Amino acid sequence: MADAGGRNPIPVIDMQDFPGESAKLIKACEEWGCFRIVNFQGALPESLMLEMKGVMGSLLELPTDIKLRNRDVIAGSGYMAPSPINPLYEALGLYDMASTQTVDDFCSNLEATPHQRDIITRYAEAVHELIMDMGCKIGEGLGLRDVPFKNWPCQFRINKYPFTPEIIGSDGLRTHTDNEFLTIVQDDELFGGLEVTRKSGEFVAIEPCPGALLVNFGDIATVWSNGRFYNVKHRVVCKQEGIRISIATFLLGPKEAMVEAPPELVTPENLRLFVPFRFEDFRKTRFYKHMNAGEALDLFRVES
Repeated sequence: MADAGGRNPIPVIDMQDFPGESAKLIKACEEWGCFRIVNFQGALPESLMLEMKGVMGSLLELPTDIKLRNRDVIAGSGYMAPSPINPLYEALGLYDMASTQTVDDFCSNLEATPHQRDIITRYAEAVHELIMDMGCKIGEGLGLRDVPFKNWPCQFRINKYPFTPEIIGSDGLRTHTDNEFLTIVQDDELFGGLEVTRKSGEFVAIEPCPGALLVNFGDIATVWSNGRFYNVKHRVVCKQEGIRISIATFLLGPKEAMVEAPPELVTPENLRLFVPFRFEDFRKTRFYKHMNAGEALDLFRVES
């Protein structure tokens, strides 16, 4: 099924039609590693999404010395300036968005106004509720009685791509997989550019779809599902002039517990594929070995 506008081939999941959508959800996780969700506005109103985009656009226009106050808690969780690797990309980030204190600190460091602070706080609460609901629906679709996601930290990142005519056709963000479990993306409703890969290696353009959100799975999802979920590779390509802004919310991995598949997903027919490991160890391996497109998973496979 294509999206509401008929322009995207990826599956669309109706958040108000469960358990009816459960089988379709799991199939999308396995075959595509990404999908659109619709009818989620009970948790995250569209008006709040638009307000949040406006606030984030303003914060990204702040002087660099103020943006630099948005420091990392873990690698890559704070301000990211344009770099030689991704010269067309800039981002602000907030780690552990379920914590009122970290949201307050984020706002204070960036000198957010009371109005901006209110919008950021409400958005963080709403999207956290939505991502937890998605985690529960995934667990139910797999027949699991319980899922551990409520104890996993979430992070959001506000991405800015200042595209100019002379760089049309260039990558704004190079091909990569996400290192965490899943990502919910509020993409730009005007500017496209996001492309995902099928398992065949073919790139598929994901066009803007107002009123819908994009969900994609990262490396930790492949491990946790014992190889069932596809950690989709994706990139952002400059296709037109303008400022492209997206907001990505990540369900990371456990802070202390090991990353491993639940016992229900390991059977004599489906043996455990990956050794248990700590999420932060995996993140560091990816970073220091420059393995940004899923290759690091091979280092954690069970030896046959």
